[in-house]
Amino acid sequence: MLSYWHILTLAQGQLSMNQQPNNPLHGVKLADIVEQLQETLGWKAMADAVPINCFKSNPTIKSALKFLRRTDWAREKVEALYLETFHPDFVPEKPKREPKFDKKPTHKPKAKVDSKSVWGNFE
Repeated sequence: MLSYWHILTLAQGQLSMNQQPNNPLHGVKLADIVEQLQETLGWKAMADAVPINCFKSNPTIKSALKFLRRTDWAREKVEALYLETFHPDFVPEKPKREPKFDKKPTHKPKAKVDSKSVWGNFE
């Protein structure tokens, strides 16, 4: 008999598989991406494409993974390089932009104050 945790885990796994059926990055580990790029392009070409120090100065797989796991913008660029290199026909869908403000501002504009009424009429 499956526990609630097992059912929930299976359901989440099934949902994630259904949500990204055409994504070539789905199921590919970051370590595999970096290793394949390094074997195919080499560190020099990777540093030219994505100018980060972990590719330029004393590059290792370990240092690159450590940096890329902590830095979202760099990981996105490396993933894009992987897609350009190994899946050139893949065109990613642009994410739908959500409006920054879905509600009207809650603050009320300040009333304009006449300078005479603030300081009084000292004429």
